[in-house]
Amino acid sequence: MCDTTWIQSVFLDAPNLTVKTTKKHLATFGLLFGAISWGIIWYPYRLLEQAGIPGVASSFYTYCIAVILSALLFARHWRGLVTLPKAVILLGLAAGWTNLSYVLAVIDGEVMRVMLLFYLSPLWTVVLAHFWLHERAGWLGAITIAISLIGAFIMLWQPDAGLPLPQSNAEWMALSSGIGFALTNVLTRRASHLSLQAKSMAVWVGVVVMALVFIPFQSVSLSMPDSITTAQWLMMAGIGLLLMCATLLVQYGITHTPVTRASVIFLFELVVAAVTSYWLAGEAMNAREWIGGSLIIAAAIIATHTEKT
Repeated sequence: MCDTTWIQSVFLDAPNLTVKTTKKHLATFGLLFGAISWGIIWYPYRLLEQAGIPGVASSFYTYCIAVILSALLFARHWRGLVTLPKAVILLGLAAGWTNLSYVLAVIDGEVMRVMLLFYLSPLWTVVLAHFWLHERAGWLGAITIAISLIGAFIMLWQPDAGLPLPQSNAEWMALSSGIGFALTNVLTRRASHLSLQAKSMAVWVGVVVMALVFIPFQSVSLSMPDSITTAQWLMMAGIGLLLMCATLLVQYGITHTPVTRASVIFLFELVVAAVTSYWLAGEAMNAREWIGGSLIIAAAIIATHTEKT
């Protein structure tokens, strides 16, 4: 009797394999797109700052554009935000501060130092997950914390500056952004009932709200719409569209990619930031910063195995 197993695999299993492969490739593309976007987005924000539009104002306008676009495209998902106010408010505020403080940090600070301080977030994620979600990280979590702190110590250490702490507002912003990102990750786990679109919209609205809260504490006032040129509006519209696409694609990528693989792909953001900051801003890291940064990256990779287990 003829064996028809191979026929079944070709005609019945092939379509499923094709769909799975397509999802895998799209998920990888989404994560890479997000990494590249966040590795380069500091530059247009700096250009807007140099043109007289402060980081808080440009963040407010770009995320307003993202909110408006999402309101037109994902109207039915707004109901999810209204019916779950507590989860949405906490997620929106945490993610809002994460994104706003990140933008302010990369505008005023050295891009790679900001990025590496932000990538201390696995340390904060382990701590928050331990006390809030009661997830015991075990010895891998302890190793993550130790390596992260050693890397930060080496990178921030200055012989004449006392304790190795951030030395500027931009570095403190970067550190707080990493903490906010860790808090966002924990809150996202708790809000698993929200759709990807609803979570993304909560992020965009959160940045707008946090920018409004932050404006009174700035030395410069919010740039009025009529003082912004057409070219600047087009640039901010492009940033808003990029942020919207990156957020949605990253959400899709995270959903269809194992945690370990996704986290490693995200580290490509550091490569993009290193290249762009060198070529566009003439910034270069010294040997101590490379050593400390390498330890922080190693801790981030170890943390992915902690989450997986």
